[in-house]
Amino acid sequence: MSFVEKTVIMDGTEMRRALRRVAHEIVEANKGTDDLVLLGVQRRGVPLARMIAESIRKIEEVEVPMGSIDITFYRDDLSTIGPAPRVSTTDMPVDVTGKEVILVDDVLYTGRTVRAALDAIMEWGRPKAIRLAVLIDRGHRELPIRPDFVGKNVPTSHKEIIKVKVKEFDDVEKVVVGEVQEP
Repeated sequence: MSFVEKTVIMDGTEMRRALRRVAHEIVEANKGTDDLVLLGVQRRGVPLARMIAESIRKIEEVEVPMGSIDITFYRDDLSTIGPAPRVSTTDMPVDVTGKEVILVDDVLYTGRTVRAALDAIMEWGRPKAIRLAVLIDRGHRELPIRPDFVGKNVPTSHKEIIKVKVKEFDDVEKVVVGEVQEP
């Protein structure tokens, strides 16, 4: 099976613009940056969280703690993804207890990744609140989870796939819609 790209829905400039807007919304909703912590979901949520942190630094002239969270062992489908799942690192920059945690991910689809991330965060402490920021919300939720901050809503069919590409992993910044096709 191979992924066939159909449409580019955001280029790098549009991605950065959307994340800058999300950064403004986060600062406004939090009434500043006090007790704010950004956590990117491994893999592509991490570079997006970095971009948001950089925008907040430019807006508020403050460094917001930014880390990453690996959800591999919190997934409800771990037994179905094979004997050697790709495990990344969790980097918790501060104690999250009492903090306003902004969980950053690339695409919100069923909500299962977010549920796993919530479980992982709670093992590190008890935040005052956890808010969700996503670059793309494509709908089709299976769990009662909704984002607080959205870069772009993109209605899709179940057979379509949205891929967020970032320089760190893909040498390009863009968001594409495509489909998996059988050989």
